[in-house]
Amino acid sequence: MTNTTRPTDEQLVQAYISGDNHAFDILLERYRQKVFSQILFHVRDTETANDLFQEVFMKVIIKLRDDRYTEVGKFSGWLTRLTNNMVMDHFRQQASAGGIPPLSTDDTDYDLLNRRELSVEAVEQAICSRQIREDALRVMNALPEAQRQIIEMRFFLDMSFKEIADATGVSINTALGRMRYAILNMRKIVRDNAIALDSY
Repeated sequence: MTNTTRPTDEQLVQAYISGDNHAFDILLERYRQKVFSQILFHVRDTETANDLFQEVFMKVIIKLRDDRYTEVGKFSGWLTRLTNNMVMDHFRQQASAGGIPPLSTDDTDYDLLNRRELSVEAVEQAICSRQIREDALRVMNALPEAQRQIIEMRFFLDMSFKEIADATGVSINTALGRMRYAILNMRKIVRDNAIALDSY
């Protein structure tokens, strides 16, 4: 990269694919803060955000090296979508694992296990809530890709419709339309399969 003018993202991508590792370093530095902030905003935990940040850029390297980057839009939009997908994968793994953190009574001066929220009734309610969450994820995953993606972005990533439109490369009206059809399809799946998505 001997050009003294600021290279575009696409120039850097092509340079890296051609074997210029320094080009990737520039891309990484250019988007480091944005990607990390995007992840941290959703996961709310610095250590988890750091892990996901490393996974995102490892996936970028793999996709670029395997020539799986297609310039259908800007690199920044592609990177945003990839990051969103990694965050969603993280939430899916948490949901499939049950999402219940381990309990410990170490270093406490009271009986942690004798708490109202751990009573039989509270535990039953937590199990029911987890079942509802898992059922909702199964329904969502049965949607067409474009509709599933917009549900994830809106309800799991708390993105605005403008952010969704920018990330997916469509108009706000198209994003709204996909949301409408996604909700209609989810209702149909719930009805056809007699799934109860309410608490007991």
